[in-house]
Amino acid sequence: MPDTAGFCPGCGQGMPPLERVQGNVGGLPRTIASALAYFTIIPAIIFLLVEPYKRDRFLRFHSFQCIGFWLAALVIGAVVRTAAFLLFFVPILGYLVVLLLSMLTSLGLFVIWVVLIVKALQGEMFKLPVVGDLAEQHAARN
Repeated sequence: MPDTAGFCPGCGQGMPPLERVQGNVGGLPRTIASALAYFTIIPAIIFLLVEPYKRDRFLRFHSFQCIGFWLAALVIGAVVRTAAFLLFFVPILGYLVVLLLSMLTSLGLFVIWVVLIVKALQGEMFKLPVVGDLAEQHAARN
């Protein structure tokens, strides 16, 4: 559906206008700074601590969402490793299931990471289901 659509073609409900952020924060455009926050956890923490960046709500949202995403990825990785340990006891098929499970998990996390970067570059506040709500709450503070 195009960004300029006023109504949903399926149900006819009015569509809210898509808000895109613009402008600069510090020496960087807000979209570039928000996308940089997703490159590991270090830029996100720096943006939350350094003065001109920590006051921008859009950048704070993406920084908190980045931290939440990487923490969720660590938890998912731990669950996959535990499942892999248990499945290694199943002869032949267990190894194949572990390989498939780890590949699909890695691919899924990579795709989500790329989508988050692209949405930040487009100036959108794209929220992940649980992590995005928490990031929005923390970004609203201060």
